[in-house]
Amino acid sequence: QKKYEMNIFRLSADLAHLVAILILLWKIWKTRSCAGLSGRSQVLFLLVFVCRYLDIFTNFVSIYNSVMKALEKQIPPFFWDTNHDTCRIEFLVLPSFVLALLINHDFSFFEVLWTFSIYLESVSIMPQLFMLSKTGSAETITAHYLFALGIYRGLYILNWVYRYYMEDFLDII
Repeated sequence: QKKYEMNIFRLSADLAHLVAILILLWKIWKTRSCAGLSGRSQVLFLLVFVCRYLDIFTNFVSIYNSVMKALEKQIPPFFWDTNHDTCRIEFLVLPSFVLALLINHDFSFFEVLWTFSIYLESVSIMPQLFMLSKTGSAETITAHYLFALGIYRGLYILNWVYRYYMEDFLDII
């Protein structure tokens, strides 16, 4: 069983992630378009979500954790800019999966999927950044979405540092 501790960095990170998702949904709703968004990144984030939270029906950690799992669900829209969204995601998925098979806490079905989701999430934004580099520009709302995702990851790094120094907790994954 993984140890879940709540602190201000984790809470703030989860809120930043929620803000990023709301910005993404707002952008799609307001413009009625997915232009400028990488469908491949969204598919990877969906895969992260499914693999990480597949155990929601078998392992109850807390009400907070269950609510965040439900709120973080992202469903990719049907239309994407396929001319610019050309990142080869198999180069992200396959190494993440192999790494999850090799380095995990326990070689069990749910644990390997959870570990895979951790590794995959760390590279899931790459198709969006690749697409951004190809187009050379981003809409303001897309930039805000990417900034919120960056804040989310940065706060999780602070969470890990905090847990290491305050709780003597170190997780190699």
